[in-house]
Amino acid sequence: MTSLPDRGVSSSSSDPLCEGNIAPCSSSSEQKEDCSLKQSKTSILSCVFNSPFNIFEAHQDSSANKSPKSSSGSYDWLRVLRRIVCSGSMWRFLGTSKVLTSSDVWFLGKCYKLSSEESSSDSDSESGHATFLEDFSSRIWITYRRGFDAISDSKYTSDVNWGCMVRSSQMLVAQALIFHHLGRSWRRPSEKPYNPEYIGILHMFGDSEACAFSIHNLLQAGNSYGLAAGSWVGPYAMCRAWQTLVRTNREQHEVVDGNESFPMALYVVSGDEDGERGGAPVVCIDVAAQLCCDFNKGQSTWSPILLLVPLVLGLDKINPRYIPLLKETFTFPQSLGILGGKPGTSTYIAGVQDDRALYLDPHEVQMAVDIAADNIEADTSSYHCSTVQDLALDLIDPSLAIGFYCRDKDDFDDFCSRATELVDKANGAPLFTVVQSVQPSKQMYNQDDVLGISGDGNINVEDLDASGETGEEEWQIL
Repeated sequence: MTSLPDRGVSSSSSDPLCEGNIAPCSSSSEQKEDCSLKQSKTSILSCVFNSPFNIFEAHQDSSANKSPKSSSGSYDWLRVLRRIVCSGSMWRFLGTSKVLTSSDVWFLGKCYKLSSEESSSDSDSESGHATFLEDFSSRIWITYRRGFDAISDSKYTSDVNWGCMVRSSQMLVAQALIFHHLGRSWRRPSEKPYNPEYIGILHMFGDSEACAFSIHNLLQAGNSYGLAAGSWVGPYAMCRAWQTLVRTNREQHEVVDGNESFPMALYVVSGDEDGERGGAPVVCIDVAAQLCCDFNKGQSTWSPILLLVPLVLGLDKINPRYIPLLKETFTFPQSLGILGGKPGTSTYIAGVQDDRALYLDPHEVQMAVDIAADNIEADTSSYHCSTVQDLALDLIDPSLAIGFYCRDKDDFDDFCSRATELVDKANGAPLFTVVQSVQPSKQMYNQDDVLGISGDGNINVEDLDASGETGEEEWQIL
C-alpha cells in the first residue's frame, strides 16, 4: 500500500522545485538579470533549493563534453535531489503545508475562508490560512509504526503495508475523544506541560496490549470480522471491531473500578432489510436513545454518542451523485470525517475543498513510542502533521464509513435535522436516512446482550441467529 498522490507538490510546470522546471541561467548579462528577477518572485523555499539544483545542472553542462559517465551521474544526483524536495516527507520535515487554493475549506464542521479578496481586506492577510493550518496540525495523526511488541501470536512487530485502515479508524475515534474531553476549539499547545487529558488520549492509542485502543486490541476484537495481523480490512469490519472493543473495554472497567474508559455510547448504523446487502443505513432515534440509556446504566439521561455509518456508494468507483452529499457532511458541526481513500489505500479524510478531499495519511512509517498516561512532558510530535494532502473526491473508494459525534440531546437533534435536510437533497438516493422508531415487523433488542454498546435498530427478528447476531450470509464484509 503506497501513499496517495498529492496535488500541492507535483511535477507540473507551476512548481519551480520539481523536475523539468528549473532552467540554468545563461551567461549573458541580460539573461542573468532576467533570471534574478524571476528568482526574486519565487518563495523562500524555492530560493533555498533552486541554487543547489542550478549548481548541479551547471556542473552537468560543463562536464558533458568531458565524460558521458560523469554527466549521467550528475543528472542522477539531480533527479534524486528533486525527488526528495518534491516528496511529502521533505515538506513534512520542513514543517510546512502544501499549497491550497483560495476556495473555502470545510474541515470537521468548520469553514475556513482562504480567498485572497477576504485576506487582503483583513488586517491579518494570512489569518484564514494560518488558522486552518493550526487546526489541521492539532488533529491526532496516527501512522504505521515499527518496533512494537509482536501482535498476539504473530511475529508482526510493524503494521507497514497492511494497517492503514486500522490507523485511519484510530484517528477518527481519537478526534471524537479530543472533541469530548477538550472541545472542538482545542489546539495543540506550543509549550509543555501538556493537558493531562490530551496525554491520556494519546496513551490509549499506544502500540501495546496495555493501551486500550491499540492496534493489538483492535485486531483481537475484530477477529470474527476478518481482522488479522498482515491482512487488509474494509471499513464495515473496522466499525464492527470498534463496537466489540468498546463493549469489551466497558465490561472490563466495570469489573475493575466501575468507570467508563470510553466516555460515550457507540452506534454502528446499519441498513434497512429491504435494501440490497443491508441497504441505505437508517439512523433510528429510538435506538440511539436506548443506547444512551444503556450507557447510563438504565437512566433516561441522554449521553454523548459516536455514530459510525459504513457505506457502499458504488461498485468499482463512487457514484458521482453521492459526492455533493459527502461534501455536505463536512458542514455538520458533528462531523468526524471519513474512513476512506483510494482502493486498497485507506486514509483519514477530515475536510474538503472544491472537488478535493483533504486527508491525514497513515502511510508514514515511524518508530513505536510509549507515552505514559501521566507524562505531561512527553514528546508528542509524532502524533501531529502539518502537511495537507488531497485526493479527488471521484477517486475515493466507494466503500467507506462516516463518523459523527453528538455531545448531548440537543446536538443529536441538530444532527438529525441536518441529516433529514440532506435526504431531501438526495433525489431519492440518500447516504443514510433518519427515522423515529423501528417498523412493526422489527424489534429493538437489548444492545448489551447482542452487540454490546452498539446496535442495529432495523433488523428483522427472523434474521437473528441463536446468539442474537445476524447470519454471515446476510452481511457483506466491506
